[in-house]
Amino acid sequence: MKLLKHALVAGICAVALAGTANAETRVTYKSAKSSSSYYQMGVQIAEAVKAGTNGDIIVTVEESQGSVQNVMEAAVRTGNYVFTTPPALVELAHNGKAMFEGKANPKFDEIRALFPIPSLTMHFVMRADTGAKSISDLAGKSILLGKGSFGAREGAKYLKIFDLEDKVALASVELNAAVAALKNKQIDGFVTAGSYPAPNVIEAAASTGVTLISMTDDEVGRTKRTKLVIPAGTYAGVDTDTVTTSLPVIAYTTTDMDDATAYELTKTYWEEKAKMGDANPWWKGVDGEMVANIYGKIHPGALKYYDEAGIAVPERSR
Repeated sequence: MKLLKHALVAGICAVALAGTANAETRVTYKSAKSSSSYYQMGVQIAEAVKAGTNGDIIVTVEESQGSVQNVMEAAVRTGNYVFTTPPALVELAHNGKAMFEGKANPKFDEIRALFPIPSLTMHFVMRADTGAKSISDLAGKSILLGKGSFGAREGAKYLKIFDLEDKVALASVELNAAVAALKNKQIDGFVTAGSYPAPNVIEAAASTGVTLISMTDDEVGRTKRTKLVIPAGTYAGVDTDTVTTSLPVIAYTTTDMDDATAYELTKTYWEEKAKMGDANPWWKGVDGEMVANIYGKIHPGALKYYDEAGIAVPERSR
């Protein structure tokens, strides 16, 4: 009986240890609104990581109202929390400025970078029958900016820069209703900051017919953002290049993530990126040089991969 009892205990322990050894690592990926290109990217990353690690890392994608929410949650989330944001917002959080004024939290100092994803690309999408093609053509039009997202804040900033605040009627409609509102002529246009090709712009171009506002080099310079050209033919009916602006976006985590997980997550992302690009062209614009856009420190696990891969990392981020 004693031998039987010991054998049973040993068997139970062996099963428990095997279960622990085979248990997958769970990661939460806080993205963007479910209708956005960035949410789709999150789903694609989750699928790529699962495939690339043979299911050892499982990424669950969560919808978000925008990058500010993502950064704010870094102060209260624990475990393997990954979130996406322009690096400028992490800097503002560190310094307690702008939307983070009065909300300083020492946990913001524990934010660590993992890898860059496709840049935010500003789209001023107008119904084709409005005839609007330039920034000045927005005057007298009804425009949907949305609420809470980076694109909404950036769009409002551009209206101010180009003296259009009092010349544009702002529609009180959520961004996820933009395509239907455009088709029903409730609005003349909408602003979105998804990486191109953006799903809601694809849908609007296919169902309604749109033009994209193209900016001059002088206008781009006044925004203090990076110039980006959306190639002709990216969207149905838009047969000329569109000059617009962009802002880098980084996937961050916190020091709660262990080095091994950060390493495997970063390594798998870069190794699977080419396959993702075959199916989704926005990944083709991401390369190792974009690591230079990171604000703040890179997670030690991710840094290990970059050093192994020979990807240059700014000293300020080490």
